[in-house]
Amino acid sequence: MRAMDASRPDGFPFMRFLSRGDRERIHGAVCHILDRIGMRVFHEEAAVLLEKAGCRIEDGTRVHIPEAVLRTAMESVPRSIPVHDREGAPAMDLGGTRSYFGPGSDLLYAVNGGTLERHRCRIEDVARAARVCDALPNIDFVMSFAHPADIPPHHAYLGSFRAMVENSSKPIVTTAEDRGDLHEMWALAAEARGGEDALRRQPYILHYAEPTSPLKHPFSSVDKLLLCADKGIPLVYSPAPIAGSTAPMTMAGHVAQGVAECFCGLVIHQLRAPGAPFLMGMGPAVLDMATAQCSYNAPEYYLSYVALVEMSHHYDIPNWGYAGTSDSQIPDGQAAVEAGVLTFISTMIGSNLNHDVGYLDFGRTGSLEMIVILDELIDQARRLKRGVPVDEDTLALDVIAQVSERGSFLEHAHTLRHFASTQWRPKLLNRQGFQEWEQKGSAGLLDRASRKLKRILETHEPAPVPPSLALALEERTIRFKVGPAA
Repeated sequence: MRAMDASRPDGFPFMRFLSRGDRERIHGAVCHILDRIGMRVFHEEAAVLLEKAGCRIEDGTRVHIPEAVLRTAMESVPRSIPVHDREGAPAMDLGGTRSYFGPGSDLLYAVNGGTLERHRCRIEDVARAARVCDALPNIDFVMSFAHPADIPPHHAYLGSFRAMVENSSKPIVTTAEDRGDLHEMWALAAEARGGEDALRRQPYILHYAEPTSPLKHPFSSVDKLLLCADKGIPLVYSPAPIAGSTAPMTMAGHVAQGVAECFCGLVIHQLRAPGAPFLMGMGPAVLDMATAQCSYNAPEYYLSYVALVEMSHHYDIPNWGYAGTSDSQIPDGQAAVEAGVLTFISTMIGSNLNHDVGYLDFGRTGSLEMIVILDELIDQARRLKRGVPVDEDTLALDVIAQVSERGSFLEHAHTLRHFASTQWRPKLLNRQGFQEWEQKGSAGLLDRASRKLKRILETHEPAPVPPSLALALEERTIRFKVGPAA
């Protein structure tokens, strides 16, 4: 079996909450859930795969997966997943402790940072979010951001996919209503790449699907999982068990159930196509017993999430993660604090593919201004993750000896050689003195983010879609009339 608990690079700033013994006990609980308790799998073709592999089927849908079957799947899944942009340039290498960031999907509302007015999302919001993400250097991939209410519901996913392709060249994490939707997205990605084989070698899209907690795997979710395995589309299969509602209140039980639900999908996926790219994950939502809201930013959420990422490193499997979220309803001080904390955590624990940047209001509302702010906070966290280089040059003993005679490092060649690479320079956060800040208008962080957002939307032009892809988008996407949804 693949060696577990992949070691981190020496000197890498790192957070850890689980001991090796803790991780092994959680793994034992995962195996117990899969084998002794079992999962409901509502897909006959997948059930046949599982039964042929040695799994026991009860009552037609309850599947019991032995540890040996799980072990085989864990041995075949790739340790890293290279992802490329629309033009074929390398964009991400998912795995290890490398961290990448992007927005989330399917928000019902968006809030204007200037007026703080909230509106139902439209297809225009998908296009705007993709263009903003395309312009920001620390946003590595795009998701739809919005679930548009101004087009018919059954056209929303494919319409949103087209808007993302046309407004950004960055990799896309897709959501889809069903296998048919996802197949159309795959066909368009293959057109962009120049063929199915080229797309398999250089993935441009990834897909997000999830089972239903507790312990259920719907037909549609598994159907999309099988298509991803067949076509080599990197798959995120991430349950969203709610602690205290659809999962145990205790964090260890919460994580064990989530990993088990994810790993049922992993087994089916690898039985279908050994070596197909797969990302493990779970959305560790916490039901607040005082408000009945599912918090994205409770400390228990953070701890369960960290434990999940530590388990992914334990297994050496790429993971799905979170960053840049807040439970605040507007982009205010609470939003900046909560989003910054989660982004810092994801960077320092080495979570791989981190989505939901810009989410507010328990995952119902999004803010483009927050995405702009978080682009800078991600950059700052990445600077921290680089750590402290220690060698003969950085220790600077000769320089200290020389300057001790002259009294200033300011003009020394060592300072001139290192200041640009050593000092992180903010573009949005304020480092002015009070008088200069006041003279320039006394703008707060949200005001500065709104101005930057306005500049991006007015001036940024994404790389044009190649003519063949533009034609395919026109021919293959379902034609719809923009207007109020029925």
